[in-house]
Amino acid sequence: MTQSSPASTAIERYFQVSLYLLIATGFATLASTGKLDAPALMLVTLALLFRGYLLLHGRTLQLPVRVTSYLTMAYAVFYVCDVFVLSGSFVSATVHLVLFIMVVKMFSVQRDRDHMYLAIIAFLSVLAAAVLTVDAIFFASFCVFLLLAASTFISMEIRRSSARATATSPAQPNTWRLPRSLSTTALGLALATALGSSVIFFIMPRLSTGYLSAYAPRNALVSGFSDDVRLGEIGQIQQSDTVVMHIQIDGDTRGAHQLMWRGVALRTFDGMRWSNPQQAVRILTSLDGRFDLPPTPAAAPVPARLVRYRVLMEPVGVNAFFLAPQPRSLSGDYRMITVDDGGAVYNGDRQKIIGSYRAISDVARPSLDELRRATAEIPPQIAFSYLKLPAVDLRLPQVARDLTAAMPTAYDRALAIEHHLRTQYAYTLQLPSVPPRDPVAYFLFERKAGHCEYFASSMALMLRTLGIPARVVNGFRGGEFNSVTGSYIVRARDAHSWVEAYFPPYGWITFDPTPAGAAATPGTWNRAALYLDALREFWREWVINYDFDHQVALSNDVVTRSRRWLDGSRLWARRGYAELLERARHMEVEAETSPRRVGGLALGTIMLVVLLLNLGSLRRTIQMRRLARNPGSAPQAAASIWYGRMLQTLGRRGWRKLPEHTPREFVSTIGDPRLRDPVEAFTDHYERARFGNSAEDAQALPEIYEEITKS
Repeated sequence: MTQSSPASTAIERYFQVSLYLLIATGFATLASTGKLDAPALMLVTLALLFRGYLLLHGRTLQLPVRVTSYLTMAYAVFYVCDVFVLSGSFVSATVHLVLFIMVVKMFSVQRDRDHMYLAIIAFLSVLAAAVLTVDAIFFASFCVFLLLAASTFISMEIRRSSARATATSPAQPNTWRLPRSLSTTALGLALATALGSSVIFFIMPRLSTGYLSAYAPRNALVSGFSDDVRLGEIGQIQQSDTVVMHIQIDGDTRGAHQLMWRGVALRTFDGMRWSNPQQAVRILTSLDGRFDLPPTPAAAPVPARLVRYRVLMEPVGVNAFFLAPQPRSLSGDYRMITVDDGGAVYNGDRQKIIGSYRAISDVARPSLDELRRATAEIPPQIAFSYLKLPAVDLRLPQVARDLTAAMPTAYDRALAIEHHLRTQYAYTLQLPSVPPRDPVAYFLFERKAGHCEYFASSMALMLRTLGIPARVVNGFRGGEFNSVTGSYIVRARDAHSWVEAYFPPYGWITFDPTPAGAAATPGTWNRAALYLDALREFWREWVINYDFDHQVALSNDVVTRSRRWLDGSRLWARRGYAELLERARHMEVEAETSPRRVGGLALGTIMLVVLLLNLGSLRRTIQMRRLARNPGSAPQAAASIWYGRMLQTLGRRGWRKLPEHTPREFVSTIGDPRLRDPVEAFTDHYERARFGNSAEDAQALPEIYEEITKS
């Protein structure tokens, strides 16, 4: 086979297409993470499209070595600027460098090793995507990449061997079948690799879990749930549909709960931001990952209403555990947690990021009458921390006094302020581009519209002017219930700020002064989106967060199901054996009372079994008889059938053909001239029909066979 043969041309084109698709898939996988900046995304996409255009039209573009050298030296200078000025990140700049090398190599391939470099760069792109994302879409992209990698390296090896071959095959194969055969082989290898990798993945012992969290998205979500939050940051979070976590509440199969998922409680306000300066922190450690959380100080006992739930966090970079109000316990793969004065719980294990955890909360709330009778003295430490006021607009305390002048109790005053904000102000995420000097006063007295941070801050300040301790809490509210998985989907748009006011002796009570925003209308594809979310949740649970605990649960489930199957099989066998004995006894009685009928049934059954066992032979016999009657329809097969009949006839007459004899040699062994002449004529027609596919010679065989039988 030479390099210019049709087969070599087909292999070369198949290899070039496979390599191009491999590179494009690697880049698409990297681009799907959303971490590539717009210029890099646009430039590499244009380069790939141009390369695809050239490949489609059978053209090539070869950059001279001098040009690639100049480009490389220029990019070395650009890389330094990219690290320290443009990207400001070593990782981003290095990704840009790899993409630059990929684009240059695509248009400067000179040796076989350049193709290998391109394949390695495509693999590095997929590897980078594995670090930058944990979404289920990566698995689909990786499967496509695995298939293309198999086809690329198979065709690369065939191409290399073809180029080194010295012999030329006289017969050229069908070149249209080569791509199909290569694709089928590559598909088989990819499926086998994926299956073997899956088995290894689930069986290999896991002593730890997690992924490289350093590259997780750290944006407004991080600052919005820290100890220092500027007004407006929660509003920025609410403008995103990014999934933050999934929550499964034990026993909730219909989405009956709408709970607040508490993140951080903030106590100090300076007019622009809420913070927790000089926050006291309790450190809790555990060897088994189970923590009992401290209860609210000086809280009067209320009949418990425990809610057990499980949270599966997305890698959003937040270090706080989101818990329903009054958390009682938390468990997960963590060795240390911290709890601040406001009840916020943080991960103190630097070796782990927050992935999944279970918790128990007491969501019981004192009755209305109990809260109205709450007249105990406020503890000094609570008053010192949660009654401080910044320099507020003088109209704010006046409004608070006017709204609550007729209210007899502190709790009624809080309800009056909450009702006023909910009914007299509008909810919007559209805020002024230039922040006002006093955001709360601007919200209350001028714009009268804002998002949850402004409602919560206004209520907290009004309560403090009335001597009611209050704080702002940042977290999430509710979530969309997914009936497919039985879990709540909590997105960034569910981020929320609310108020907690202190009423001794019952402790902190939740208030939400924010009016309800416009509810999202389920679209036509809402059900499909729920199934997609279920797939992503499964991916996060059983792939990304797959650890030793999951292995134990999986092995226990396999053992349990295996035992059930074995027990069921034994029970089925026993029942079948008992039924078989009962039928045998019944047949024995039938045989004694009706022997003829039983005998006929048995004979018919035996004949049916024999017929079924010989069904293949009968089918072949019928087919051979049909071909023998019409030898012209399949000359080669008919010739073999008639030649076999002729040998059987001669064998009965004493002339047997030995295995080492050819048909012509067998004719010469026949001593009777009257028999040898028709056998020789039969052999002539047989050879032309058997090896020349001659229909006329095949049709002549039955007549000559009759002459042989009469000789």
